[in-house]
Amino acid sequence: MSKLLYIKANIKSEGESRTFRVSDSFIEEYKKNNPKDEVIVLDLYKENIDFLRSEDLGKIFGPKDEESKNNPILKYAYQFAEADKYVIASPMWNLSIPAILKAYIDYVSVTGITFKYTAEGPVGLLKDKKAVHIVSRGGEYANAPYEMGDRYLRTILGFFGISEIETIAVENVDVIGVNVQEKVEEGIKKANLLAQKF
Repeated sequence: MSKLLYIKANIKSEGESRTFRVSDSFIEEYKKNNPKDEVIVLDLYKENIDFLRSEDLGKIFGPKDEESKNNPILKYAYQFAEADKYVIASPMWNLSIPAILKAYIDYVSVTGITFKYTAEGPVGLLKDKKAVHIVSRGGEYANAPYEMGDRYLRTILGFFGISEIETIAVENVDVIGVNVQEKVEEGIKKANLLAQKF
């Protein structure tokens, strides 16, 4: 049995969010094909993720032991490390990811939990895991040099040791004249196909 962590980072509701229409469909298809797996939904806005404060740094850089597992500052890092698979649903905002998702990543980027330092440099601790990033974008950004969101997520997940990363991008959804419903449905088809083998 695998554990899938479904990370949602959009202030819009499921009914409004084009990203969530695709990602929720992915999750439903995944559940059909993996009924014994555990799926944990983590809606970052419902969690009220905040920015790290100076007083939190001692816990981030402090010892990682049984006691630290009960610390509210470290709970997201431990939860992230315990998962086997990740679905990250976030729209492109200002060429990148929503700020709340970056704040969450600051909580999970913890030495001794998701990566460690060695004499040869940092090493990811989350080997043999996989992730999918589901994103909607207003224009055509797949090959644009200024697309920073998906590139950043791939980089930080790779830093953690996760090498199998897929992206489902629904593009051009804010372009005048584009059939948005058709674009979203195309994204759902891709998502459902990937979910069957994820």
